Amino acid sequence: MAKKADFSATFETLKAVLAEFAPKLTIVHDEPGRYYLDAGYSAEWKKTICFGEVRICKNYVSFYLIAVYGNPALLDGMSEDLKKRMQGKSCFNFKSITAAQLKELKALTKRGFDAYKRMGWA
Repeated sequence: MAKKADFSATFETLKAVLAEFAPKLTIVHDEPGRYYLDAGYSAEWKKTICFGEVRICKNYVSFYLIAVYGNPALLDGMSEDLKKRMQGKSCFNFKSITAAQLKELKALTKRGFDAYKRMGWA
């Protein structure tokens, strides 16, 4: 079984995907093994909306992209390779990440950010 320390490179790679959007969002957690970004306030939901999070877990590194939870159409055309990494509606789990998965995840994250911008949350 892989140990948390083995996931540090995967964590850093996934953190960089979210960190690209940090200047326009709010960093809530930036600590070893956890990186969390909030977007703006939603009057409809009466709370601040999470944009995404990367977290080292016991058996994998989780990448949460909340935009796909509220807008599943963002997942249209997603490859089977990335779809296999999905756990639930907005979480992707990785032990390691390939270049193709990373490229696709970056594009998906950008589409999610653009959706948040249209809603006035970013």
